[in-house]
Amino acid sequence: MTQVMQRTFTLRITLSSTLILASVCALAAPKDKELAPRFNATTTTGEKFTNETIKGKVVLLEFWTTWCGFCADEAAFVDKIGHELADKGLILLAIDVGESRKTVKKYLEQHPRNCKIVMMEDTNLAAMYAATVYPIYVVIDRDGFIAGTQRGAGGEEALRGLIARGGIQSADSEDSDSD
Repeated sequence: MTQVMQRTFTLRITLSSTLILASVCALAAPKDKELAPRFNATTTTGEKFTNETIKGKVVLLEFWTTWCGFCADEAAFVDKIGHELADKGLILLAIDVGESRKTVKKYLEQHPRNCKIVMMEDTNLAAMYAATVYPIYVVIDRDGFIAGTQRGAGGEEALRGLIARGGIQSADSEDSDSD
């Protein structure tokens, strides 16, 4: 039992350090925009997305796992933002990385999500974005360029800021941001 607690503590410290690093990276000077890699993604309900089908929309890719505590902590506001900004052209794709459909289905029965779920075997996105730390958020702008990436949890305000880099302002940030 002590070894499990030690691993949990070590994992939390590692993820916390990653969060701090991600926050620092998010504040770094913007680079030239990079074209989003060509991808295919199919949701668990059969909707298909590609670079061509997302043109004119802003896409938030959320890479997550069922065992990630930070993913679970952020799921409610991620879903809320996805629903709130859908009418402004936001598509939220929550990509579960490396888990079976059975595991994800069981998890979602106990922790429902209000977004489009994509399994790793139904997309090539997890490999393209080196999804190894969770959550990872990637925003693709209306022209198909990567507008920003955040590795690790950062809270609702950080996520709204990341989405704003893709061209969609939240009602909350429109009042306080006058870029």
